[in-house]
Amino acid sequence: MNHLAFQSYLDSLRVQPQQKVSLKKDFLTDYDHKSMSKEEGEQLLAEGIQNLSLMQDKLYAHNRHSILIVLQAMDAAGKDGAIKHVMSGLNPQGVKVTSFKTPSKEELDHDYIWRHYKALPGRGEIGIFNRSHYENVLVTRVHPEYILSENLPGIDKPEDITPAFWEKRFKQINRFEKNLAQNGTLILKFFLHVSKKEQKKRFLERIDDPSKNWKFSSADVEERQFWNQYMEAYEDMLSATSKEFAPWFVLPADDKWFTRLCLAAIISREFDKLDPTYPIVSDAEKAQLQMMREKLMQESNGD
Repeated sequence: MNHLAFQSYLDSLRVQPQQKVSLKKDFLTDYDHKSMSKEEGEQLLAEGIQNLSLMQDKLYAHNRHSILIVLQAMDAAGKDGAIKHVMSGLNPQGVKVTSFKTPSKEELDHDYIWRHYKALPGRGEIGIFNRSHYENVLVTRVHPEYILSENLPGIDKPEDITPAFWEKRFKQINRFEKNLAQNGTLILKFFLHVSKKEQKKRFLERIDDPSKNWKFSSADVEERQFWNQYMEAYEDMLSATSKEFAPWFVLPADDKWFTRLCLAAIISREFDKLDPTYPIVSDAEKAQLQMMREKLMQESNGD
């Protein structure tokens, strides 16, 4: 796959605004026409990681933008591994990874976006949400009884949660993200699209490999019975919340190295569009720098 063909392929992974998504028809869980070896892919990934490192340095110095990367997926799709590999070249001081678990009592006493506000990156920083505010239209969509824990007015039983409720929540998320984008945050959202067959294979690996036993949860297997409901929830979510200011990308996740390559390539490409620059030094500041250089050069090596 040449460079132009790969860039075109990456474009095909983007969910267009107002697109009615069918995960089965529109997006593959694996891409069998890669036209590159794993070794070639890993070389491209290394180059992408190097570019991310350079861009992070400029992002920090420029201090005008922040980056928010959102990762959503079914269990065992490879989110943790993607974060580990793709972000390996970044300065950890400028990156904050937040994994959102079941909301605490304090978090449930606020609106569902409150805990995500607290984890947002500042200017010059990169934030990664490993699961995110989208859990509130995915897990809760499949298990609407969870909404009752939020103590929302007018919601006393699951039957009170109508389609209009979810449409309203999608609009709330879009407003939240639009506000962030208008204030300098680049938002990139990724759904790691793994097949049910590949998920089963990875669950079995976790059971059979003692070093991976800790990753396994029986609850993950229980959730497989809701696979179709989750796919429908993801389709509605992708259709309603992929915007120009906060796009979704659906990455094939059955082949981990290719998933990571696509993730790094898209992030690197979108970073480049920000075009951050190092601060311009004035003539007076340059003169001061030269004076300091001369002073340092005049010091003896023993000082």
